[in-house]
Amino acid sequence: METGVHAFWLCFVPMFAALNPISIVPTFNALTEGLPPERIRNVVIQSLATATAVAFAFLIAGRALFRMLGVTVADFMVAGGALLFVISLRDLVGRESRRASGSDESVGAVPIGVPLVVGPATLTTSILLLDQHGAVPTVASMLVNLGLVALTLFNASRIHRVVGRSGSKALAKISHLLLAAIAVMIIRRGLVQIIAPAAP
Repeated sequence: METGVHAFWLCFVPMFAALNPISIVPTFNALTEGLPPERIRNVVIQSLATATAVAFAFLIAGRALFRMLGVTVADFMVAGGALLFVISLRDLVGRESRRASGSDESVGAVPIGVPLVVGPATLTTSILLLDQHGAVPTVASMLVNLGLVALTLFNASRIHRVVGRSGSKALAKISHLLLAAIAVMIIRRGLVQIIAPAAP
């Protein structure tokens, strides 16, 4: 039981840093500004359905695709860790950008569901966690974190009023810094796995 709980938390923290629910709030509010409450609720449901479908499709088919391409776990750890580091660094030092809002009918799917909720960082993290800790803790952490995203989006306007724009940005920066540290750890483990077989 302890091993299962430990594996869950080892998956939960990186997944939380990758999804970064609080950082979604300012952009979500901007994209849904002026929409009636019922329409916002539909946008949230559409975005969660899209994000969940994409995330689990990648979990199911991702490793098979890598095997077909001849990519090893260690290769993907180095490449995925580098990608996570670049994403986190970009968000840490880059300027805030306004994403294209798309049409009112599809804004829940794109850009909120993908790539705002589930983007490259989340997809990369999920595959890495699947290889390191197995399916059960990875899927459980994904579901719990998507549940937290759902709570965040349904209460986005309330959260924004409480923490404010500066508070949202500060919490987002902390999550990006944590993601950068996790990325360095993943790269280190991948390099160890690549170098170890060649060692005498």
